[in-house]
Amino acid sequence: MMPDANLAIRFDEIYDSTSKAVLAFITARCANTADIGDIFQDTYMELYSLLQKRGVDYVTHELALVMRIARRKLARHYSLWTRLGMFVSSVATSDDGEAAGATELEADSFCTEDFAINSIILENARQFLKSKPDTVRKAFYLMYDVGLTIPEIAAALSITESNVKNKLYRTLKELRKVLE
Repeated sequence: MMPDANLAIRFDEIYDSTSKAVLAFITARCANTADIGDIFQDTYMELYSLLQKRGVDYVTHELALVMRIARRKLARHYSLWTRLGMFVSSVATSDDGEAAGATELEADSFCTEDFAINSIILENARQFLKSKPDTVRKAFYLMYDVGLTIPEIAAALSITESNVKNKLYRTLKELRKVLE
């Protein structure tokens, strides 16, 4: 095999074995849910760069290394925002990114009326979740975007499983009422 193939295989192995735990770690410590994807991506980009520079055999403790990189990325990211005095709303940032993706859909791939209705419902849900505490937003993100289980969410957010269930189920019940 070529060296590049070994690098890609080793990177994929490390990613597969660590990505869920690293994403949960970043999510639990992120002050702004819109930053999660960027910090996660930056973490694995640095890992790939490290594997290129040091070789595929450099990594012996995969999770420890990737967590250390993630911890540094979090510290750098938030120290930069603090120094600049910028605090960006997580919903405004994600709205921009998602809205841009929605405009790229082909006209044939959906019914315009259904798309408009779904966009309104989604925006109402987003606004509702924006009003909720950070732990509720993080729990929703971990459950519905990342696909973690309730015990995994509880561990990531350092709260009890019953607390996670209460946050999710009560908020879902409120959300259903708002969207009716």
